[in-house]
Amino acid sequence: MKAYVTVAMLLLATAVYAGDVYKTSDQKGQPVYTDKPPTLPAEKLDVRSSTTDVVEVQERYNNQMKRYSESEKVSTDTASAVTDKNKARALTAEDKAKRCQDARQRYESYMIARRLYEPSGAEGERRYLTDAEIDAARASAKQTMDEFCSGL
Repeated sequence: MKAYVTVAMLLLATAVYAGDVYKTSDQKGQPVYTDKPPTLPAEKLDVRSSTTDVVEVQERYNNQMKRYSESEKVSTDTASAVTDKNKARALTAEDKAKRCQDARQRYESYMIARRLYEPSGAEGERRYLTDAEIDAARASAKQTMDEFCSGL
């Protein structure tokens, strides 16, 4: 019985110790790892192995996937914010172009009009501007046009 236990222990010990690993180079100089080197000298490597804890591996995998998911969410949110910012700039540029066009039309109409008026009271009555008021309205329209059209 003692012999059987001894043989079993030796088999168990050799199963844990997988064997020697050697590193050699092939004809092209590439490293080759083997347990039986074709030629000597070969560098003996100290390789240790152990059994894998499946639960621990699964837990590490789940944690890594969770980090990837969070990272992807952050980058998606960042990309979304950049897209929204670009859309806002485009809308702002569109809006500015529209305001420039409107200001330019107002200025041109003020410049070609002989008389300017503003509505006063009900029933469509008009009050015509004096020459000084017309000059001030034209200057104001020019300033507004310059402001909206300066960056375009």
